[in-house]
Amino acid sequence: MKIVVGLSGASGAIYGIRMLEACKALSIETHLVVSAWAEVTIKQETEYSLDQVYGLANYVYPNQDMGAAISSGSFRHDGMVIIPASMKTVAALAHGFTDNLIHRAADVTMKEKRKLILVPRETPLHVIHLRNLLTLAEVGTAIIPPMPALYQKPVTVGEIVDHLVARVLDQLGVEHNMIHRWTGIPNAPSLGPRGED
Repeated sequence: MKIVVGLSGASGAIYGIRMLEACKALSIETHLVVSAWAEVTIKQETEYSLDQVYGLANYVYPNQDMGAAISSGSFRHDGMVIIPASMKTVAALAHGFTDNLIHRAADVTMKEKRKLILVPRETPLHVIHLRNLLTLAEVGTAIIPPMPALYQKPVTVGEIVDHLVARVLDQLGVEHNMIHRWTGIPNAPSLGPRGED
């Protein structure tokens, strides 16, 4: 399997790093692009060096290399993930504005009707953010905000990050054992349909 991974400058660099680690452990070929602001965020938010992050990928491209292999629709892959996705990146994709390699590779992914997954990291969201995300969802982009699932009772940030990465892998159709799957509530009382409380 071969995927393109973009790290934009939004907070949440650890999501992208953990995605790369999971792909490496699963022998998934990764083609990585890291924006200039993502490099800053990695240094600010994590203990990873840039060399360590780049070392997790099979191939690394400068974000200004508009002639890179992944900029062409003839480059075949199984999907692209932008994790985290800044609102600038979301806006660029929603309006077809491709001024760097992350934007171009994602635009190509959409036009070739391949799987595109965004992990948008911003809060609160205003109407323009929401409209841009809706535009992308309407053309088939999977939107996976980093919202923690608390039913697994996570006790570390790492567990919360892993759950999100697992959901991204699910969207790509990747088999993994990063999380325990929901199997229902044992001996749950009959309370009627959910949503009535």
